[in-house]
Amino acid sequence: MEFLSGYRRARLRLFEWRSCLEWEYKLLLALGFAALTGLAAQVVIFLPWTPVPITAQTFAVLVGAVVLGRHWGGVGQLIYVALGAIGVPWFYGMSGGYEHLLGASGGYLLGFVVAAWLVGYLSDTHPSTRRAPSLLGLFLLATVVIYGLGLLQLYAWLCAHSTPPTLLELLIKGVLPFLPGDILKAVLASGCAWAIVPKERFC
Repeated sequence: MEFLSGYRRARLRLFEWRSCLEWEYKLLLALGFAALTGLAAQVVIFLPWTPVPITAQTFAVLVGAVVLGRHWGGVGQLIYVALGAIGVPWFYGMSGGYEHLLGASGGYLLGFVVAAWLVGYLSDTHPSTRRAPSLLGLFLLATVVIYGLGLLQLYAWLCAHSTPPTLLELLIKGVLPFLPGDILKAVLASGCAWAIVPKERFC
């Protein structure tokens, strides 16, 4: 019990410290989680029927959003996408370049930014979202946001390169292959975030 009490006090102090940091240090933290997302992008599985690969990025996006908090969760992913677009080789396959934003998976990258901002904002401003079931629900909602933006661009990309897909074809290429893994990543990420983030109000 004494260990748990000490741990809870320590994580509360850590998040209070994070909230009081000057913006330059918050920017460095955001850059660190952008690099972590780039590292997770190298855990990749290619499937023959879809141009969108399976990666571990969603896990890094979700956990990073909780750690960085309001605004800065989104900033971390914006840094990841922006630097990757100008050539930093941390997209999947150690690659970079603006063509990733214009390609089949570009919408998912933009979805990372929106999802991270949403998770960071809600977890910082609503302590009730830091409970395990609420975190899992929030992470699943963020995953839906990523899918939504990803499917929009994937549909446009497929229309530009072939005949327009049916809804089922679009889901087979852009959602269904990733669903089991993304649910697992949301469960694991919510467990990690639950252990990391204090349940008390800190900002």
